Formats: sequence, C-alpha cells, structure tokens
Amino acid sequence: MTSTSPNRYSGLARWLHWTMAAGIFAMLFIGIGMVATVSNLHLTLVAIHRPLGALLLALWAVRLVTRLVRGAPPPPAALPGWQRGAAHASHLALYALMGLQPLVGWAMLSAGGYPVTMSGAWALPPLMNPDVVAFAFLRSAHTWLAYAFLAVVLLHVAAALFHWWVRRDRVFASMAP
Repeated sequence: MTSTSPNRYSGLARWLHWTMAAGIFAMLFIGIGMVATVSNLHLTLVAIHRPLGALLLALWAVRLVTRLVRGAPPPPAALPGWQRGAAHASHLALYALMGLQPLVGWAMLSAGGYPVTMSGAWALPPLMNPDVVAFAFLRSAHTWLAYAFLAVVLLHVAAALFHWWVRRDRVFASMAP
C-alpha cells in the first residue's frame, strides 16, 4: 500500500470522504424526516433516500478500493497505542456501516416488494424475494444500524476535532480538503 503523500490522503480519497460525509449526513437527516412525517413530504424524502443510498453504496465501493490500493498516511508516532487502536476500530466500523447500511436498506425494500427506483422507471434489481418476516427484521436492523452509524460518525467527528484543536497534529490536515 502506498499513499500519494506520506502525510496526506490522495485527492481522490479526500474527495470521496467529504462527498460521502455530506451524503451520509443528508441520509441520516432524511431518514429521521421519513419516519417523523406522514405528509406528502414523506414521499419526497423516500424518492431522495433510495437513490442517494444506492449512490453512496457505489461510492463506498470506490472508496474501499482506493483505500486498499493507495493506503492511508501513518498515524503520528506520538499517538498513544490505545488511540491508534481506537482509530483503527472506528475506521473499520465506519467502512462496515457505509457498506452494510445501504445493503440492508436495499434488502429491506426487496423483502417488502418495493423497488429501489433510481430515475424514472430504472430500478435496482431486488436482492431477495418478498418476505414479510424478513422485511420486519431488516427494517429494524436498518433503524438500529442508523443509530450505530450516527454514533460512530459523531465519535469520528469528535476525534477529528480533538486532533485539530487539542493535539494540533497532522491527523485532521491529512484529510482536510
């Protein structure tokens, strides 16, 4: 694994990070709005949520390959071992949730017999046959994964701000746009 610079993520990695961060925050808020309303706004939010989730899944695949091929800058040498371990674990959790959350949503919709409509009549193929029990399980899983995702994202943001404001090391700068 090599990175573009020993202390900075590649331009592609930074673009994917910030683009997906905006998309993930949008998805979390759209998801909250979807379950909080039964008005016509609900249908609009659903129409945004489904294709945005599919787009984020595609970007996640590109991001995963980019990370595996180009690597990441090493953490600062002065970083305590427990913080290195926490950073590694949180990145694994973020990557897992970035892939798992949209896949579970897609499977949930498939189990419910709902298409993941991308644009017009174009829809993604179902991942499974309609199954009301699977739909109920996957809907609950999608909700709980969203809570977990939000928690890990908030920890990630807190850690980034800690590096920027408290430690004043190069960690935040390595991903800054």
